[in-house]
Amino acid sequence: MSSTHDNDTIYLDYAATTPVDPLVAARMAECLTADGVFGNPASTHRYGREARARVEAARAQVAALIGARSGDVIFTSGATEANNLAILGLVRGARAAGASAGGAQPLHVISARTEHKAVLDPCRQLEREGFAVTLLTPADEGRVTPEQLRAALRPETVLVSLMHANNETGAIQDIAAYAALCRAHGAALHVDAAQSAGKLPIDVRALGIALLSFTAHKLYGPKGIGALYVEPSRRVVLQPLMFGGGHERGVRSGTLAVHQIVGFGTACELAARQMGAEASRQAVLREQLWAGIRALPGALLNSPVRDCLPGVLNVSFAGIEGESLLLGLSELALASGSACNSDSDEPSYVLRAIGRDRETAQSALRFSLGRSTGAADIERAIAAVAREVGRLHVRAQGGVGAEAEAGASSGEAGARETGTWVRFMLKAANGRIASASHQAYGCPQTLAVCEWLAVQLPGRPWPDPGLGGALDWVRRMSLPADRLTRLLVVEDALRAALGAPQRPEAGQGTIKN
Repeated sequence: MSSTHDNDTIYLDYAATTPVDPLVAARMAECLTADGVFGNPASTHRYGREARARVEAARAQVAALIGARSGDVIFTSGATEANNLAILGLVRGARAAGASAGGAQPLHVISARTEHKAVLDPCRQLEREGFAVTLLTPADEGRVTPEQLRAALRPETVLVSLMHANNETGAIQDIAAYAALCRAHGAALHVDAAQSAGKLPIDVRALGIALLSFTAHKLYGPKGIGALYVEPSRRVVLQPLMFGGGHERGVRSGTLAVHQIVGFGTACELAARQMGAEASRQAVLREQLWAGIRALPGALLNSPVRDCLPGVLNVSFAGIEGESLLLGLSELALASGSACNSDSDEPSYVLRAIGRDRETAQSALRFSLGRSTGAADIERAIAAVAREVGRLHVRAQGGVGAEAEAGASSGEAGARETGTWVRFMLKAANGRIASASHQAYGCPQTLAVCEWLAVQLPGRPWPDPGLGGALDWVRRMSLPADRLTRLLVVEDALRAALGAPQRPEAGQGTIKN
């Protein structure tokens, strides 16, 4: 397995997904074609029995990774479905069973603001259905303290859902303490272990976890298959989300995907073998990466120093716009915040929840390492980040033609906090623009238009250079229409500079606007 898909790109986004291990792919291939184990595991003939045997062998492999009994593992389509089944299924089932110690009070759920959307959105759905939900704000380094959880528990609390390790920062939570509090209270603890399973030791029975979700594609297995561990005493309450056939002990109907399940099992067995050595190796690489970028201008560590996933490093760069930084790092495949949100202009809600301001959160990069990441990859990554941070600091501090700033009229618009800020500095002579410089903080399209204007403006008439406005620039440069609002900031800054009073050069009269 190679760390790159080609000679130019280094893959550093293993927290988003991992490539399927070759052995996993080979085992999956054995369950696809007519000369393999292709039967329906629910069938009673030989083909079905062979498929069922493969499924149960894989179930044992999956269960072993988390210290569970084989019969307590339910296969799902992934961690998202497993989270939904755990949260919606248990709370709805508790209401149906009339299990409210609070009498007239609605059943209560506790989670955290830094959870994955696959937990937060089911919690919001429960609120719409009349349940009470408390979202805790993490304390230092993005962790929910046991004291916070203890204070939030109510007599009517039936479920606590807190992740094992955060998908953006890598912060490891105190699951043992949460489990002890939940056991004493009588509430069920659900753990989203999508990021930790196969990377950190987990023993659900020793910890007393009631429900635990994880997925194959985060540990070198296939996409589209996950699992939910359900403590036997909780399964009697759990309501299914899908109906039709009563598969998986009546909890999750649907024909089992034998090839994906077999791949999942193989991936879990491989992860269990390699976990300790791989965690130690990645921790060394993570420290190498942080040592190489910590001195860069504005570098801020968002991941905890201790108790962090060994392969995750989240760093912000103050004064740098995140989208422009990410686009400039073409040789690195990594994420700005969560992979589920990387196509959004909005800053990471996880980083905002742990106290980062909008600008800092928006500039974050998440590096996540994997089995194929090597020291040479880390050195290349350090060099690339240093190059781009330096380049963007020049744009923010000086821009094109910065030498024209002395004696120039200045106009600015926008704010870094909202994602776009631009300043133009213009000098005029004999009714024309003599020189132009700019400073800019914004998306790649904003920077591109500012740079183009700084080149085009010199020599054009003052105060109307005839270069149009934001809509013209969108059309001229074939930019996405959703960037128009940002380019209006550029237009406002330019108009402000063109309308500012001019300071005459020695021997020249004042230029009339």
